[in-house]
Amino acid sequence: MKYIVIVGDGMADYPLKKLGGKTPLEVADKPNMDSIASKGKMGILKTVPDGMVPGSDVANLSILGYDPRKYYTGRGPLEAGSMGVKLGDEDTAFRCNLITEKDGRVFDYSSGHISTEEARELIEEMKTFKLGEFYIGVSYRHLFVMRNCNPKIQTSPPHDIGGKLISDHLIKPRDSEIAQKLNQFIMASKGVLSKHPVNIARVKQGKNPANMIWLWSNGKKPKLEKMKDKYGLRAALISAVPLINGIGIYTGMEIINVPGVTGYYDTNYEGKADYALKALESNDFVYVHVEAPDEAGHEGNLETKIKTIEDLDKRLVGRILDGAGECKIAILPDHPTPIKVRMHVPDPIPFAIYAPHLSGDKLRFDESSAKMGSLGFIVGEEFMRLLLTI
Repeated sequence: MKYIVIVGDGMADYPLKKLGGKTPLEVADKPNMDSIASKGKMGILKTVPDGMVPGSDVANLSILGYDPRKYYTGRGPLEAGSMGVKLGDEDTAFRCNLITEKDGRVFDYSSGHISTEEARELIEEMKTFKLGEFYIGVSYRHLFVMRNCNPKIQTSPPHDIGGKLISDHLIKPRDSEIAQKLNQFIMASKGVLSKHPVNIARVKQGKNPANMIWLWSNGKKPKLEKMKDKYGLRAALISAVPLINGIGIYTGMEIINVPGVTGYYDTNYEGKADYALKALESNDFVYVHVEAPDEAGHEGNLETKIKTIEDLDKRLVGRILDGAGECKIAILPDHPTPIKVRMHVPDPIPFAIYAPHLSGDKLRFDESSAKMGSLGFIVGEEFMRLLLTI
């Protein structure tokens, strides 16, 4: 048997008054996801262990059967893996966002989804500080590495503190020498980046300037068992998001590069579907991750979130259902990113698994229907065991 797992990042949500007490998943036109739920079986999955930050890193490790309490070391090192940056045992990697600061607050965690070409110039400017190592990623997402340094510090995800005072969310503890040094670095970045020609031009064009760096989710190199050793499966992964690709790298999955994928609303849904089907010919397991619903949740954009769900359904899920043949197919979010709060929350999420031999639950794919599913409530790594044995 072969397997395809499709993850709509942040797709789950809370009931909204504007939708008559329903969620985006409940009102979206998504016949293909509903078909998986109707012909397959549904349940509720807790992807974020109690006490852990509800990040996509934690949640996707859970879905793949790697207990985050044992394996998670931080988002930074996962992104380092995806970028081919080698880490020593005592090196620390940080995710580095280019953000928009305004009036002392985090105004935009993505600097208006700045282009990679513009970001490259700004990151090159940051290298003049001669502190640590910068590596250029995509758009606003980059990497910062400190060698032979493993500080005990706490950071804040910028997408969770939109509109909040930067001074309240700098690196802690404040009495840590490393935290003080990095906080000074973050604050000093504004003076340099604000004057850069890239940002002067962006302001003139009415775009959000990338006028500050933000360092967060630091950690050491993780030690993850290979998918082949853990499950006996040849596995492949498709995602535009570096941290998801990093999980794939460390778990020995084949990383499939699809032209035109962006991690945003304009991503190449059809390409992801076609490349997933092609990857299934030489692999036993294909993991397809789509970021767009999460971005809409962070922006608090209800109409766009519904559209991203519908795009995912029509342009990717339907295409996979048409071409997959005899295999198991699962659909699920990794965590909710509710419109109300515009940040990740640790609430359990709905999931559905289809296989040709299963008798269906005859349900729709949404949060409330999942509570009636025959698979009940499961936790973390139980999802993969269930997928492989059901």
